[in-house]
Amino acid sequence: MKTAVRLDDITPDMDHDKFEKVRSILDENGIRPLIGVVPYSKDETLRIEKPDDDFDKLIKELQDAGWIIALHGYNHLYTTKSKGIFPINSFSEFAGVDYDKQEVMIRQGLAQLREWGIEPTVFMAPGHTFDANTIKALKANGIEKITDGFGNRPYIRDGITFYPISSRRSDCISDKEGYSTYVLHTNTMSDKGIEDFADMIKNHMDCFISYDEYIKVTPEERGFLGNLKEYMMATAKHILISKRASKGTIIHSGDT
Repeated sequence: MKTAVRLDDITPDMDHDKFEKVRSILDENGIRPLIGVVPYSKDETLRIEKPDDDFDKLIKELQDAGWIIALHGYNHLYTTKSKGIFPINSFSEFAGVDYDKQEVMIRQGLAQLREWGIEPTVFMAPGHTFDANTIKALKANGIEKITDGFGNRPYIRDGITFYPISSRRSDCISDKEGYSTYVLHTNTMSDKGIEDFADMIKNHMDCFISYDEYIKVTPEERGFLGNLKEYMMATAKHILISKRASKGTIIHSGDT
């Protein structure tokens, strides 16, 4: 498996120390990831440190270094219990919200990133949840790529190219054919988790690619049966996550 890396929840008040540790690992190995930047974050759980006044310069620096920037929602607040069309979770910032409001959120979010000198080409939905209105609003604003879905290579659905994430950590470093994405939430990674990530890359370097390589892979057309299979896989993943949560099991970065 050829695996790209994505980092979620990038905000001015994130845990910058953990982010820089992960950044160093990626830089040392020549891996350029996708990062999801929240334009107007109001999520208290993401407020780890005092906001960095030079955050916009950091993101521009990363973009100039070849990192791919994704629009990670609007303010990262979950306002509905809709699962949308990729039902890993039963909460969402976008799924279940009317089209006009979603379009404004996406348009204003893009405007903020562009004000920072960033030109995002990929959408990263908070909670992995989005619906048909999200896709319509993205296309209306010129965004034709989404980081989500299950599969072994990029695929086209409703005029949008999807870049699948891993359903299991083990798949990322397997001998299987295809492509996937390893998801990290740097804010919640432990020191051990960061060390494990470094070892994972060190021991399986041949499995990892930069995200700009991933988006060059020719996507396949996907029909009803492929979409149904994905929906069932996401539903099964949701049930697994819910069971782990009810037992107090920690869901580590990369598990979803």
